[in-house]
Amino acid sequence: MEIPIVDFLLLMIGCFMKNPDFKGKYGPYALVAGGSDGLGHAFAEAIAKRGLNLVLIARNKERLEATATKLHEAYGVDVIYLVADLSDYENVKSQLSELKVSIGLLIYNAAFAPIGLFEEIDESQLMLAADVNVKAPMLLSKLLSEQMITRGKGGIVLMSSLAGTQGSPRLAAYAATKSFNAILAEGLWSELKPRGIDVIACCAGAIMTPGYRNAEKAKPAPGTLSADKVAEKTLKALGKKPIVVPGIINKIARFVFMRLLSRKAAIKIMSKNTGGLS
Repeated sequence: MEIPIVDFLLLMIGCFMKNPDFKGKYGPYALVAGGSDGLGHAFAEAIAKRGLNLVLIARNKERLEATATKLHEAYGVDVIYLVADLSDYENVKSQLSELKVSIGLLIYNAAFAPIGLFEEIDESQLMLAADVNVKAPMLLSKLLSEQMITRGKGGIVLMSSLAGTQGSPRLAAYAATKSFNAILAEGLWSELKPRGIDVIACCAGAIMTPGYRNAEKAKPAPGTLSADKVAEKTLKALGKKPIVVPGIINKIARFVFMRLLSRKAAIKIMSKNTGGLS
């Protein structure tokens, strides 16, 4: 059956309205913190596919350079990389201030996870977790959102974790910092939405990154997703809600832990799952 031309045009307009131009909304540059490999690399590639230029920040110059070259050659976007430790916010801020580009999207993917009993973890490790997982995403969100507010558009993605849904023994500090990012994103989602800025936290479960693959000797945990899938699901949810939980198994787990179980029961289950970490 033929579709009248007017109906066809209305259909196309409707599709466009439901899928606004990603580059126009979040460009021209996206900053990916922790963007050299793993999930950060997946986010960078997903963004490059959408036509945005990139600013990548990580500590390893060789991996950064390789990722920048790969994405530039594959997608024709401009890729700037900054070698920096995200625990040193002042250095990161200084390097960003020297860039003459407009950043419309922040992806904060970097994290540090001290593992083991809290009493056995050195104070310096806890300070590092606070600097990388809490201080840097909060202050970068503040810094870059100021530019976004001026332009009336932009986006912020903060990586949280299912570990932050409840207390997680042997991951106590890491879980607490990830809970912080989810709560921060929810507050900013409400504050910045009227200013044209979309904010979302990704509460991911296990992700099949090179680091996870090397550390996990047994088969992957239930609900484990590829980094590419997590990045895609997160970017597609940006602008629609304050929290995204990629994967049906992970969605069910979060619902059970947050809505059905008592806090005591949820922590007890986490303790069994994290008891072997060291």
